[in-house]
Amino acid sequence: MGKKFGITFLSLLYFDLIYGLFTFDSYLRGSIINVVLFDLMISFLVFLITTLKKPKVNKIIAYVIYGFLGFWYSLYYVFYKVFATPFSLSLFEETDQVLEFGKNVILSILTNLHVIILFFIPLILLIIFRKHKCRIRMRKKNVIAYLCLFLISLVVFILNIFLQGKDVGNIYNLYFETNNVALNIERLGVMDATWLDLYRTIFGFEEKIIDTPALEEEEADSLFDYDYNKLDLDISSGNANVEKITKFINKETGSKQNKYTGMFKDMNLIYIVAESFSEIAVSQELTPTLYKMIHEGFDFTNYYSSNNLSTIGGEFQALTGLYADGSILSTWRKGSSKFMYGLGNVFKNLGYKTYAYHNNSAYFQDRNVYLKNLGFTNFKGCYNGMEKLINCNIWPQSDVEMVNATVKDYINSDKPFMTYYMTVSGHFYYEKSENSMARKNWKYVKNLDYPESVKGYIATQIELDKALESLLKKLEEANKLDNTVIVLLADHYPYNLSINDINKLSTYKRDSLIEVNSNNLIIYNSRMKSTKVDKVAMSIDVLPTVLNLFGVKYDSRLIMGKDILSPSEGIAIFKDKSWVTNKGTYKASSGKFTSKEEVDDKYVSSINSIVNNRVAMSKLIVANNYYNKVKVK
Repeated sequence: MGKKFGITFLSLLYFDLIYGLFTFDSYLRGSIINVVLFDLMISFLVFLITTLKKPKVNKIIAYVIYGFLGFWYSLYYVFYKVFATPFSLSLFEETDQVLEFGKNVILSILTNLHVIILFFIPLILLIIFRKHKCRIRMRKKNVIAYLCLFLISLVVFILNIFLQGKDVGNIYNLYFETNNVALNIERLGVMDATWLDLYRTIFGFEEKIIDTPALEEEEADSLFDYDYNKLDLDISSGNANVEKITKFINKETGSKQNKYTGMFKDMNLIYIVAESFSEIAVSQELTPTLYKMIHEGFDFTNYYSSNNLSTIGGEFQALTGLYADGSILSTWRKGSSKFMYGLGNVFKNLGYKTYAYHNNSAYFQDRNVYLKNLGFTNFKGCYNGMEKLINCNIWPQSDVEMVNATVKDYINSDKPFMTYYMTVSGHFYYEKSENSMARKNWKYVKNLDYPESVKGYIATQIELDKALESLLKKLEEANKLDNTVIVLLADHYPYNLSINDINKLSTYKRDSLIEVNSNNLIIYNSRMKSTKVDKVAMSIDVLPTVLNLFGVKYDSRLIMGKDILSPSEGIAIFKDKSWVTNKGTYKASSGKFTSKEEVDDKYVSSINSIVNNRVAMSKLIVANNYYNKVKVK
């Protein structure tokens, strides 16, 4: 019996070790302990389940268990490889994304078939040696003995939770204080993370909001004492979560106005979320318009386009100023939660004419619904009008065609206009055979000394560059260029490229968690002077920055992103709650802080608390429709 139990334990441990080997850079000692103790505990249950019945039945049960585990680990692995996002049960509601990119999923399965086969090795071995490993029915006294061992292993596992401490990323924190799906998988293992995910999906989970002092704003040299972007609010009472949000908001100071407040007041705005845009593709030679706009506007040198839940997560962050999470995506997609600072709503309330365009399906992931909820009532994409203007039958579709076909809608407007574009030309895969934009612009990249996929990626960004070139030209011809501001940010980095391929284009070596997200942000007006901004920032900070630049009266406490041009300290947050500030980089998986300058003993714990609170508040605001309960007095 002992030998067969050992095989069960090693088999379960094998799944997590293989997953970790091909997914993470390394396993930490603490993570290995967590995985081993949980797998040991579950092994007793699996062993009991596969030995309680007659041998033939036990064998079938074992086949089912090991077959399911092979499938489950493969699902986690392939999902991460396709979308660079950890899988969670809440993402079952996003199955249309998987179906839409079914070809990409199949290609990923074929590419990673060797790893998927490894996940089915325990089942294969069980079938091969079924005669020798057939589970004999266990006697009653042995059942009691193994139940006792299970209880002992449970006690040891619980003790481990409390003995490791309560710091961010430790098992206690992951179990009781935060819902960090990415870190759960890395620190606890797939099975334990799945158990937590299942429990929280059924029973819910309230993240701990940590009472921590707000970041103090560093006073810039100025003759003026600027006011805070803060309003007198009337907030309706509600459930415990609503009260929790209100308490948090009331303790926040908000971000200060600054010398840039109202700089672009009453100007036109074109706001672009660019598919897979990255600074690694920008050059004076191949993408001169991007290069010009990056360096002749606000030149952001420490900006990160944090990849969180693929395109829909990136778009959510760009348009709401909140941090994306899988648990609230269904609410976002249904349009059932109000967004008082949704981009279209804000500018429509200022009297602007608002427009929104996308050169792929208007209905994919309910984009037509959530954009309408954000104030874009005349959104146009493929199959709700755009197909009459551009070729929607190629993949990916052309950004140049979209801009040229739509600019006439707003360029001669008698009122200020606010136009939103979600581009698609930069979408993977990047091989010529898979990508129409790679083929279209191949002549510009064919002689570059890079792999085909890298050259194809650059070709897709050339299409974006040419779209911007055309846009600037048409604005100038209509005498609207000087009075128009263009904002461009990425939804995420090109995660379909390997980190090795990304580093072939990078000017420095990037890691696959943090620096792979380092990017350009464009905020450009032809009349402004180039202004370098070294403050750390990320995608959720863009919306409040734009609101301040346009002189919009808003309450900065209600948006978890912060104005990049305000004097407050900037924070870039990543999918496992690692973070970067101007003072250093913190990796949640290891708990290690790499400092750029001297900080006090409480600095890391303070930023960890702020990061946790901003992520948690983003979820609570959407889940509880909090903006619908807020009125300005």
